[in-house]
Amino acid sequence: MAGPIPELEDCATRCATRLCAADRVLLASHIDADGLTSAAIAAQALERARIPFETVFEKQLDEDAIADIAATEYETVLFTDFGSGQLDIISEYEADSAFTPVIADHHQPATVDDDGESVRIETDYHLNPLLFGINGASELSGAGASYVLARALAAVADQQPDQPVATDGGTTTAARSDNRDLAALAVVGAVGDMQASGGELHGANAKIVAEGVDAGVLETGKDLALYGKQTRPLPKLLEYATDVHIPGISNDKNGALRFLDELDLELKRDGEWRRWAGLTNDEKQTVASALVKRAVSSGVPATKIDGLVSTAYVLPNEPVGTELRDASEFSTLLNATARYERADVGLGVCLGDRGDALERARKLLRDHRRNLSEGIDLVTQEGVTHEDTFQWFHADDRIRETIVGIVAGMAMGNQGISRSKPIIAFADKDDEHVKVSARGTHSLVREGLDLSIVVGEAARAVGGDGGGHDVAAGATVPKGAEAEFIERADEIIAEQLS
Repeated sequence: MAGPIPELEDCATRCATRLCAADRVLLASHIDADGLTSAAIAAQALERARIPFETVFEKQLDEDAIADIAATEYETVLFTDFGSGQLDIISEYEADSAFTPVIADHHQPATVDDDGESVRIETDYHLNPLLFGINGASELSGAGASYVLARALAAVADQQPDQPVATDGGTTTAARSDNRDLAALAVVGAVGDMQASGGELHGANAKIVAEGVDAGVLETGKDLALYGKQTRPLPKLLEYATDVHIPGISNDKNGALRFLDELDLELKRDGEWRRWAGLTNDEKQTVASALVKRAVSSGVPATKIDGLVSTAYVLPNEPVGTELRDASEFSTLLNATARYERADVGLGVCLGDRGDALERARKLLRDHRRNLSEGIDLVTQEGVTHEDTFQWFHADDRIRETIVGIVAGMAMGNQGISRSKPIIAFADKDDEHVKVSARGTHSLVREGLDLSIVVGEAARAVGGDGGGHDVAAGATVPKGAEAEFIERADEIIAEQLS
């Protein structure tokens, strides 16, 4: 059975063979949307392959977390959406025979210093697109790596189709023994990991999309590039649409209402505003055309207007008008669970629980949106400090460290907060440590920005550690080391963008 990404097939098969040889597996994953979908994909693939497993989640895979994993009785540990950046620690436990690691990740692999030269750490079961010339920040997410592994697991386990399988979310059947039905979750993870640059998924991600479409679990098409097309009433959809700022509509409640009232359409039913997902194609075209005309007449640059349309990724098996039908809204729902210590809820939703887990996730999402709004207001009102090459703010304990990076990214473009500079956010992690979150833009990355290197080197220079992707990264540093971190980060960014 050919896998979706030929370059990764041999490595994925090797990893799958090792998992199939294990008596049982400990599945450890990250807590964001990409991490949750990674875990859900891996969990279903392991279950279908009849491999007993237990799942644990970590906010950060640091030395303490790895030590706790090593203290378990599991001889095989599957790391999803992290592990590559911690190979220096993991490899020590592997050498001591504490456990055998199998890694499906897309972050920058750790290196060791060998006489002044950085040398990549070798391990037998390491599935990472970066090792095969595929960009892990824009072409394949952690969920994508897990999906490639899941496809290989199906082939290695030679699973029989249509056989009942007990899962954490209930009972399902393995009608698609090749695991292509898991492609939808992989796309949700990629979208949640901000990999839809230019309005669509590219590279290896696009191949997974194609498999999902063929399997009937995904639909794609050009649509308005606004968040909330499934769930937001039309006035709110337009009012909150700030990625492409349209004067008189964006951030303008009354302006959005006036704009809609001017359209010759039935935009209310039974006294309630309709939602974008419930409009006919002709109605959508009418609204979109009017938006473009308003943008043009308001002087919005043509390049920005082009951004009003993007590729939509729809999960057709989910009900219209729910968060689960749209990949972007699905990923936001997941972010609202594990970032508030309820990874079990997000995993349950991914595994098909449409009862208690979904209702709990929706409650967490409402709280999450309120916290994000309050955080963005705080940063916008207090402003940021501008260094030569980037801008930063310190939230102390006023913004949760698990969402401060999201707040930073969403605040870019607000008054006094530039989109032409990367932004770095600090928030208290505990009494002794500070969380650092950095966000950039794809245009800055094209100019040479790599925030994974920035935060990693700056954090290690002050006794911390970090990593991530070129466009988004994070770190943990000792409290009180922020000023030194800022100075070092400024130097590194200046070198990258010079």
